[in-house]
Amino acid sequence: MQAKGTVHRYGDNVDTDVIIPARYLNTTNHKELAAHCMEDIDADFVKKAKKGDIMVAGSNFGCGSSREHAPIVIKESGISCVIAKSFARIFYRNAINIGLPILECEEASEKIGAGDEVEINFDTGVITNITKSESFQAAAFPEFIKNIIASGGLLNSIQKDTAK
Repeated sequence: MQAKGTVHRYGDNVDTDVIIPARYLNTTNHKELAAHCMEDIDADFVKKAKKGDIMVAGSNFGCGSSREHAPIVIKESGISCVIAKSFARIFYRNAINIGLPILECEEASEKIGAGDEVEINFDTGVITNITKSESFQAAAFPEFIKNIIASGGLLNSIQKDTAK
């Protein structure tokens, strides 16, 4: 599995209320929710984000509430992976459960800039900043997480396994 895209860069402690403000949680429509992704810290994010793009952030990304909406709107916005120094644990679990790849890599988080072109190999954990000709090593996903992501989320993965 691989991802390749342009980077959207954010800082430390990006909480779930910034990722998707609570004032929009009156709908379950993922596309409607995604139209408001990151708007309180990056009003142009939804206009700039393209399918396959990558989000890079600092420490404690996804802190705050346990709402699953946060990784859902990031994925629905077209983001193929989030790289950060660290993630709030509930966000980490929610992201994997909905099939959004996320990688912890301090060096990549510090050195990758907004607008850089980045490629990720999920099998090896190698993150390559094509723009700056630099590579970073994150932990590769174990097989069961690769299966969850490839299936589009935990429920889809369980359904596939059950059907076998």
